[in-house]
Amino acid sequence: MSQLSERPAHPVVGVSMPHESAHLHVTGAALYTDDLVHRTKDVLHAHPVQVMTAHARITALRTAPALAVPGVVRVLTGADVPGVNDAGMKHDEPLFPDEVMFHGHAVAWVLGETLEAARLGAEAVEVELDELPSVVSLRDAIAADSFHGARPVLRTGDVDAGFADSAHVFSGEFHFSDQEHFYLETHAALALVDENGQVFVQSSTQHPSETQEIVAHVLGVPSHEVTVQCLRMGGGFGGKEMQPHGFAAVAALGARLTGRPVRVRLTRTQDLTMSGKRHGFHAEWRIGFDADGRIQALDATLTADGGWSLDLSEPVVARALCHIDNTYWIPNARVTGRIARTHKVSNTAFRGFGGPQGMLVIEDILGRCAPLLGLDPMELRERNFYRPGQGQTTPYGQPVTHPERITAVWRQVRSDGDVDRRRREIAAFNAAHPHTKRGLAVTGIKFGISFNLTAFNQAGALVLIYKDGSVLINHGGTEMGQGLHTKMLQVAATTLGIPLHKVRLAPTRTDKVPNTSATAASSGADLNGAAVKNACEQLRDRLTRVAATRLGANASDVRVVDGVARVLGQDEVLAWDELVRTAYFQRVQLSAAGFYRTEGLHWDARTFRGSPFKYFSYGAAAAEVEVDGFTGAYRLRRVDIVHDVGDSLSPMIDIGQVEGGFVQGAGWLTLEDLRWDTSDGPGRGRLLTQAASTYKLPSFSEMPEEFHVRLLENATEEGAVYGSKAVGEPPLMLAFSVREALRQAAAAFGPAGASVELASPATPEAVYWAVQEARARTTADVSHRV
Repeated sequence: MSQLSERPAHPVVGVSMPHESAHLHVTGAALYTDDLVHRTKDVLHAHPVQVMTAHARITALRTAPALAVPGVVRVLTGADVPGVNDAGMKHDEPLFPDEVMFHGHAVAWVLGETLEAARLGAEAVEVELDELPSVVSLRDAIAADSFHGARPVLRTGDVDAGFADSAHVFSGEFHFSDQEHFYLETHAALALVDENGQVFVQSSTQHPSETQEIVAHVLGVPSHEVTVQCLRMGGGFGGKEMQPHGFAAVAALGARLTGRPVRVRLTRTQDLTMSGKRHGFHAEWRIGFDADGRIQALDATLTADGGWSLDLSEPVVARALCHIDNTYWIPNARVTGRIARTHKVSNTAFRGFGGPQGMLVIEDILGRCAPLLGLDPMELRERNFYRPGQGQTTPYGQPVTHPERITAVWRQVRSDGDVDRRRREIAAFNAAHPHTKRGLAVTGIKFGISFNLTAFNQAGALVLIYKDGSVLINHGGTEMGQGLHTKMLQVAATTLGIPLHKVRLAPTRTDKVPNTSATAASSGADLNGAAVKNACEQLRDRLTRVAATRLGANASDVRVVDGVARVLGQDEVLAWDELVRTAYFQRVQLSAAGFYRTEGLHWDARTFRGSPFKYFSYGAAAAEVEVDGFTGAYRLRRVDIVHDVGDSLSPMIDIGQVEGGFVQGAGWLTLEDLRWDTSDGPGRGRLLTQAASTYKLPSFSEMPEEFHVRLLENATEEGAVYGSKAVGEPPLMLAFSVREALRQAAAAFGPAGASVELASPATPEAVYWAVQEARARTTADVSHRV
């Protein structure tokens, strides 16, 4: 086993413990970015000047009326920007635009002594427009040939030959919706400038280094003049990877120009109307199977709704293409990706980052095709799994490591959930109940872990040991409630061999650990954990040499366990605090900078070939639903999950992530229905679902009545920190089981073997229409389609 994976005696990793800030969260003592306003003197409040039209050119912008409003201090416009007027890494997102690109686009910001003064000032700003044509829906963008960015093509094998060898060929299309992040804390930033002009920005950001970079180029200063700190976030889910940069830049610009702290904090409605979502997709597909139901060929085009600018749409589409295979071997494939340009908010990262969209396509295809092949959906899925010892690779050429785990989690969840017995009971129930039907589906996942861009797979850490033996960790990851900081504390305590209470973690800051990657791609613990471990190993090696001198032994024979240094086979010990003091008086360095880069990655974006992922995470879920045939309303009766997290760093945290990811995935697939005004009226392009009153989120009532989660045992991941695996994104896709169970329950209202299409999200309304479709089928229809 590698040094990175091996665990010492009595590790703190692997122990179930609560989130390190849990008590602060539940008592309300945890501070978030906007809470810091109350600890800051003379703060100015920023309010956006939003233009409520989908697409227009600005012909005049008059700010004088705003300056006449009592309490208004300044209006920020493009003329005030000393550096680059852009908030995006692609340089296609003007911070102060001269062309309105979506309904609610902010074209200026008003600074006021109070938020109310700023709001009234924003209302007073006069904007004259030249209205322009707009493209709002994804389908309209496709019809208008409105695209931007790269158009990658994934190829493997010989697609034409694969279809020629297929006994069954089916085709179809599938449109599925976007999703709102709806983090509890909206976008927020607080900027201050010191006497030397140094800018300090508190930001709710998943990517402090990139926020620093954007702020610096907007201000026209080098990065060392800007420090960004993220204390914690009230949720992010990817929505705070790229999009906080502009809000932080507005705050920093305002602070630079006025000399006073400036606060930006969006209301919920502003956040919903100004920030990007998960990309909605449209898929056209054609698939071929042999006589036994094994996939022979797939030809598909995936179109993402990118919104008005590129943001992260290109890597999102790339990951969608790389995950269209999910757990299935596809010998011949041609999959094209493209990004539609629409006059809507710029869509961005969201938990799974395109992976869920690609995987949903193949799961929908198999769910629709199984009845047409005369096969049970579970059987069809099993027949197409990646198999060990077959030399099978993904469509982009990466070998699938541990493919046996696909089958292992599948069999374990079938056993844990007593699936075979329950399916017999469901068949009996459905036969006896003409107006209520149940469905039970099992689906699996294979999700690649690492950033698409190889350069992002690096991390740094700074670990400090003080003379009293206490330890302070700085790392580049951000905490958004997912428990990253908890795991980093456990990694540090384990590596140093000391009790957890000896270790504290500092807020994430760009002046402590520079050039960090976003906390995203499920890689936060992998990257930062390995960097923290590296720094702690440097310190441990120095200290063991000091202990060896004191104990009269070789350093290689010294172990530090539970805060005590001892020599193998000897009784004499040296307590940690004394060891540290001794090292200090011997002038041994008690700080270390750690670094980690993920090895073994290579990717050619031009040919779309390589090994972009360090490893794959696996999981399987069984979901049972009950559907009311009169209304389409349903309830989630039971869920069983087996998920592979390697050797868990913190089991309680990981189980919570599996549960939360699953529920968020179920929300995307069954409840969360974003609606936009596509009429030709004055509200064209307006987001219609602007609040929790119109955008339905999962709540207690949508939780499974029975919810069982098990982590796969004996699953050490070689080459990852203490044998663990990522957990953030993969569980979201386990919710495919809910959607497929709804499809089966709807189909049960029709004749045996009926194939039904199911919209996504599968709201009760969508399920009702699927039920009606099934009821309209006749036995003759089914026989004809097969």
